[in-house]
Amino acid sequence: MTLLPTLRRIGAPVASAAATAIVFTAALWVQHARSAWPFPPDSETVVASLSGSAMPAATDTASTHERVPVDVGAATVQQLGIRLEVVGRESLTQEVRAVATVVPDESRISHVHTRVAGWVEQLHVNTTGEMVRAGQPLARIFSQELLSSQAEYLAARKNTAASGITSVVVASGRTRLTVLGMTPAEIDAIEQTGEPHRLVTVVAPRSGVVVNRGISVGTSVDPSTTLLTIADLSRVWVLAEVPEANIPGIRVGATAQLDFPGSGRPPFAARVDFLYPTLTDRTRTLRVRFSAANPGGGLRPGLYGTAAFASVGQPVMTVPRDAVVDTGVQQHVFVATGDRFEPRAVTLGVQLADRVEIRSGLEAGERIVAAGVFLLDSESRLRATGGAGGHNHGAPEVPQETPAAPATDPNAGHEKTEAAPAVDSHAGHRE
Repeated sequence: MTLLPTLRRIGAPVASAAATAIVFTAALWVQHARSAWPFPPDSETVVASLSGSAMPAATDTASTHERVPVDVGAATVQQLGIRLEVVGRESLTQEVRAVATVVPDESRISHVHTRVAGWVEQLHVNTTGEMVRAGQPLARIFSQELLSSQAEYLAARKNTAASGITSVVVASGRTRLTVLGMTPAEIDAIEQTGEPHRLVTVVAPRSGVVVNRGISVGTSVDPSTTLLTIADLSRVWVLAEVPEANIPGIRVGATAQLDFPGSGRPPFAARVDFLYPTLTDRTRTLRVRFSAANPGGGLRPGLYGTAAFASVGQPVMTVPRDAVVDTGVQQHVFVATGDRFEPRAVTLGVQLADRVEIRSGLEAGERIVAAGVFLLDSESRLRATGGAGGHNHGAPEVPQETPAAPATDPNAGHEKTEAAPAVDSHAGHRE
């Protein structure tokens, strides 16, 4: 009773293994019957002459290229869709598209500082992004140092006025107030009133937008404190990140088409002003700088867009990109000579979407395979490794002798044979 369940448990795996073996055997038989399709093993594609010389050994070529020449007849070329192209020279028009970003012009940025230590008591610009004009008051600061300097200056003026003699102390006092940040108008004002100003006014050095505010009312400041940062955005920079592979085609003075959909303005042309000397480590790109007018303020810093470069190079030798087989170690193409297709190593240059520059390995006027390279490369590599499907592609087929059949006499079956004893028809009837 216990034997039957055991047989049932063993039977399912055994049946599965048997089915797998049958399918695998059938696949091997089908592959054997196809005779290394689509390259016929003997009459069309074996690299062997009609005189019976064997195909060259694959060891010498395979050691260098891991490929050997392949002979393919005209009919097979047409069936496989192999297309040839004559190698020539042409000028490659390379279009490079890069991500572009708007940033403020660094030459139009001003940092506002005070020249004395003190405290901010009044702040006229309270928000980042506010527009200011040159000379507009930004903040008022109380400084004990500046207040004392004003008092000393006024005292020196009084003493000079009483004696009637111009003193060098007065001139040096006025110079000191100027160095500490007071404007000539403010100095004239305290001379007229005879009273020092408790607060000193900080004004905008240029017109622009406040891009950074580092103070508030009550903040303690000194000459190292950045009060405000003002940027003139009437003209901005555009920085394009050009991929490392496309750097050779970019030059100072080259024209690019800049497009910023978020700016509300149509695409416009600009010239390259500067190429930065280093790459961005994280993205492996080169920053390319443009300068663009921004009268309406639509090109806001931080806005993303695209920069399209179009460069026409010198005439170079090119082939279709699909004609090049890249193994990761080397690149090669198949050169057609009659019915033979020979793999040849090449050195690549500029690579575009559909064309590739060939710097060495080919000559103008040679014919190469432009389409259908994959099948040729697979067969060439298979033969180079000596594994041509077991059809003896490496040597001419030697006809095997078959034993001659015994000669057949045309008169066979008609020769006279010993006569059988005559049968007497009356035998048995005789008395």
